[in-house]
Amino acid sequence: MDSAALLEGLNAAQRTAVTSEAAPLVILAGAGSGKTRVLTRRIAYRCVTGAADPRHVVALTFTRKAAGELANRLRTLGLRDQIAAGTFHAVAYAQLRRSWSDRRVQPPTLLERKGQILGRLLGRGAAVKAVDLAGEIEWAKARMVAPADYPREAVAARRRTPASPQVIAEWYDRYEQEKRNRRMVDFDDLLRLCAHGIETDVDFASAQRWQFRHLFVDEFQDVNPLQFRLLEAWRGERLDLCVVGDPNQAIYAWNGADPSLITKLGARIPGTEMVTLERNYRSSPQVVATANRVLECGAASKLRLRATRPEGPVPDVRNHRTDTEEARAIAKAIARSHSAGTPWKHHAVLVRTNAQAVLLAEALRAAGAPVRVRGQTPFLQLPDVREALTAMRRSRAGLRDALRDLEVRIARSRGQRADDDPDDDTDDLGADNILDLDDGVEALLSDAELVRIGNLEELLRLGNEYVADDRAPSVEGFTTWLNATVGTDDGASGGGDAVDIATFHAAKGLEWPVVHLAGLEFGLVPIFQAQTPEAAAEERRLFYVAVTRAERQLWLHWAQERTFGSRVARRKPSPYLDEIEPVLDAMRRGAAPADAAEHLPAVRATVLAATKPRAEKVKATLAPGDEILFEELRRWRSQQAKAASVPAFVIFDDKTLTEVAARRPSDRAGLLAVPGIGPVKLERYGDDLLAVVAGRH
Repeated sequence: MDSAALLEGLNAAQRTAVTSEAAPLVILAGAGSGKTRVLTRRIAYRCVTGAADPRHVVALTFTRKAAGELANRLRTLGLRDQIAAGTFHAVAYAQLRRSWSDRRVQPPTLLERKGQILGRLLGRGAAVKAVDLAGEIEWAKARMVAPADYPREAVAARRRTPASPQVIAEWYDRYEQEKRNRRMVDFDDLLRLCAHGIETDVDFASAQRWQFRHLFVDEFQDVNPLQFRLLEAWRGERLDLCVVGDPNQAIYAWNGADPSLITKLGARIPGTEMVTLERNYRSSPQVVATANRVLECGAASKLRLRATRPEGPVPDVRNHRTDTEEARAIAKAIARSHSAGTPWKHHAVLVRTNAQAVLLAEALRAAGAPVRVRGQTPFLQLPDVREALTAMRRSRAGLRDALRDLEVRIARSRGQRADDDPDDDTDDLGADNILDLDDGVEALLSDAELVRIGNLEELLRLGNEYVADDRAPSVEGFTTWLNATVGTDDGASGGGDAVDIATFHAAKGLEWPVVHLAGLEFGLVPIFQAQTPEAAAEERRLFYVAVTRAERQLWLHWAQERTFGSRVARRKPSPYLDEIEPVLDAMRRGAAPADAAEHLPAVRATVLAATKPRAEKVKATLAPGDEILFEELRRWRSQQAKAASVPAFVIFDDKTLTEVAARRPSDRAGLLAVPGIGPVKLERYGDDLLAVVAGRH
């Protein structure tokens, strides 16, 4: 393919990214902006024009699937098998194997799973599980933290560890010693050994840098410090580096990634230039306006998406009484859309946690929809679920007693008294606090332990559901019912026409015409464990990723009650819903999506600069008695705004309060009919508004 053909169909910013002679070059590619297309065309363009030798190009990414897609795209552009495209680990391992062979060194054994050693070191019945310890070790090695430094760094990072940091450090040190004794290396060691070899061996460094002269990295916002160290070792003093990524989609800091590496690359390497891709080719203008609003309410964003696709419906916020009703409503909406001719695979339901997927899959199957759960181990194959079911089958007690034992186990794990009455929510933690605690024992649990507890609570919920429907419940009957209701593989593998269920994390890189976001409640979105500013910022980016998966239609759901095991917890809508409501309201009123964000400063300016004249004008349109109520509503709004530290217009604008004063609604249905009052604001402020109208405030 010639150079002109490689530029066909690209917009101005994309052409600049492909043809720029800058080195290093950072391409900030927003969601749906065609980043992979730009990256592969830049590689091909530089090779075609002679600026790069394809035999000395390496394109790095993070998964084998992504590396395969990258290689396939390059082949379609005429770059057959000349370019090295792979993960950091795969490329490093290939170079190490070659070095070991050249030096006639017997290569160490590659440890594919840390659990092979950790399980043996911990022994049976250990309080810390091998998978949780492996996660902490991987985080530490990604951040280049040695065992001796782990306690200090874990505390500084406010890690929620499965045991005390000192205990984790001791196991970490024993793990490293055991590997050395057995002459084994794990995947993290491959990166460290390759980087160390380049840094200390002149011949090895010369060979590496001779081969890798042109460096390209995809998804650079996900790079961790150890990977960056290896990248810098490969680069040496040369500047031929191009990275592509989106800091707004950096969602793996909890796993060791450092999103500041992309935003501060220019400070690290003077002379770095940046190209920004903002045109979104995936989502409707309405979805793009919503996504932009998510970021605008947080820290300053490096880029703001601009829509290119045809108009679509305004994202719809739905409030449900319970999580069961939420699941059934989503299933019903998808089934109705399918009957109208839309394939099942055009729909996705995205959730924050794995445990939420079970109830949704159950409701979808009941509605006749095939289901595919992406990116996770099927529920019935989860180790703790399998262990709990095995314990039930081995127990001589009946199913009800087995479920009671499971409930006690969950209570103990949460730090509650083992003899707590499951219907008594007067204990220190309380049903209202599940998943959104401000303090308490649960706040000390590790993330992995909270995930495990959530899965067991979901098994308990399913058990209670089965018992309620079966006149003679038994463990055997429960197992059969689970296989029929939940399924044994969740359709996790394979293609076909099926509704996708995925966590926000697993949905990254995917897209669907219709997306339902479920469980948008405080404590889930954002997750209550996000207690640091960094974690809170990552939760916002994660929600942004979920929103930008929708191509045309976006549904936002939350439930007033959610069941955790045997407990029913009252819920509040996610604060993100409050933040996006002004943009949704502006679009409902006819504002163009591209102008929706601009609508807000205009309202702010009107409110701040002309409050009194506008108020006088408003009062002139009201009857005398309604004027008094309008002033009462404005005083109430001022109190709410001060308490929330936001401008008054964010609560309600004068036009909305005027309508309330004139209509004097007496119930929630009447409030919902008032322009400017949507489902989220109805839930948050409805009772107060009705109290003001009734003179009870």
